[in-house]
Amino acid sequence: MDKRSRKAPVKAEPQEVFIGYKGFDKDLACHPDGGERVQYKVGETLELEGDIKACKRGFHACEYPLDVFNYYPPAGSRFALVEQSGQISRHEQDSKVASSKIKVSAEIGLPGIIKAAIEYTFSRAKPEGETATGDRGAASATGDRGAASATGYRGAASATGDQGAASATGDRGAASATGDRGAASATGDRGAASATGDQGAASATGDRGAASATGDRGAASATGDQGAASATGYRGAASATGYRGAASATGDRGAASATGDRGAASATGYRGAASATGYRGAAMACGYEGKAMGSDGNALFLAERDDDYKVIAVWAGIAGRDGIKADTWYTLRGGKPVEA
Repeated sequence: MDKRSRKAPVKAEPQEVFIGYKGFDKDLACHPDGGERVQYKVGETLELEGDIKACKRGFHACEYPLDVFNYYPPAGSRFALVEQSGQISRHEQDSKVASSKIKVSAEIGLPGIIKAAIEYTFSRAKPEGETATGDRGAASATGDRGAASATGYRGAASATGDQGAASATGDRGAASATGDRGAASATGDRGAASATGDQGAASATGDRGAASATGDRGAASATGDQGAASATGYRGAASATGYRGAASATGDRGAASATGDRGAASATGYRGAASATGYRGAAMACGYEGKAMGSDGNALFLAERDDDYKVIAVWAGIAGRDGIKADTWYTLRGGKPVEA
């Protein structure tokens, strides 16, 4: 019996998978190749044949969470965590990645984008920054990508270099990151976090904490009870998820979200959006062509302005009452609320 040689089966090389963040329109759809509109579903994988080129053809997402605001404003958009694989093409201007294959892992919303931005920056900050663990200590890292951490009671942390990170976890601590894309996090009770650099992120998770992001496309998140989040940069996002928290977005096309009970969201910038999804919350949009949305029973306040930004009409109502739909965006036109 002749022995015939057999080739060993060739093992397929595992595909490299990139974790990214993707924006969509209100229907979880977009145009991946600039042409036909594509509908996405959470958990579904899509694949595209042919050459892939960033900004021209492929499924697009961003590795840095806040870069999605370059393409989808926080007001009225939806956001998700995605997995990209297959052919990969990178954008030269930011962290945008085009791929031939994409899977929508989970929809994370605006608060999820903010949280991811903070984690992204901290994970890439170098550990050579200063650390102060004693009570009332202070830590400062001024070099590029430096990290500062103050974990003691009433400690303060400051990172002023580009892409630096500052963290103050002690009670009443304060964290400040002023460099571009810096992140500041204060998790102690009554802590304050401030990120003033472009595309920076600030998070205050302690009770009554305050987070402020004043740079362009910055994001601020306050998850503690009665916390306050403010984002004044262009297309910035502010999220307050704690009980009676307040979120304010004053930059053009910014978004403010209050998801905690009795929270308040305010969007005063041009075409800004305010949403209140918590129990007995309130959302106010008083900028030019602003819009507001609320869950059932939440209060809505809208202002209408003319082309000179003069207030010409105001309106107040309750979501789920008198023909106003819950979980629906409204803007004021001709003195009447219309779906946006």
